[in-house]
Amino acid sequence: MARNPIQFQPGLSLPAFLEQYGTEEQCRATLYQSRWPKRFVCPECGNTTCCQLSRGLYQCHHCHHQTSLTAGTIFHGTHLALTTWFLAIYLLTQRKNGISALQLSRALGGSYNTAWKLKHKLLQVMHERNQERRSPAASRSMTPTWVVVSDRESACAALSTSSHLYCSGRANR
Repeated sequence: MARNPIQFQPGLSLPAFLEQYGTEEQCRATLYQSRWPKRFVCPECGNTTCCQLSRGLYQCHHCHHQTSLTAGTIFHGTHLALTTWFLAIYLLTQRKNGISALQLSRALGGSYNTAWKLKHKLLQVMHERNQERRSPAASRSMTPTWVVVSDRESACAALSTSSHLYCSGRANR
């Protein structure tokens, strides 16, 4: 019987993952590159020049709008480190049947409630992305965008375009 090519795709080992995303700076650089592949783009006016403020905010030179790297994403408003989010994404996607919230809490070293919320936010984003991919009408009108988080408890947001692990889009209005 032939091997299933999907099943035997080369993966990312845990040591390789930690080498690539082990520090907050590495995660921030990845998030910046995913959010703004070419350069910063102001969400208000579309200007591409900015300065970085001491608090980690980016301020547009044209309209002076301030935005953070995580604003409008699934990571917005959380007290968890990006390394924790990235590790949770890795652990959730490495197993065929997923991971329980209890196992995730043990692996991340946090509480069960935090792991449960984190897991369900990530699963919601993955579900929405799969729904958008399957819908032919939505795929015709999709633009790479940042989905805005509606509220903290049931956040349904994700990164866009270049990040294959946590992408989502929103239909044009």
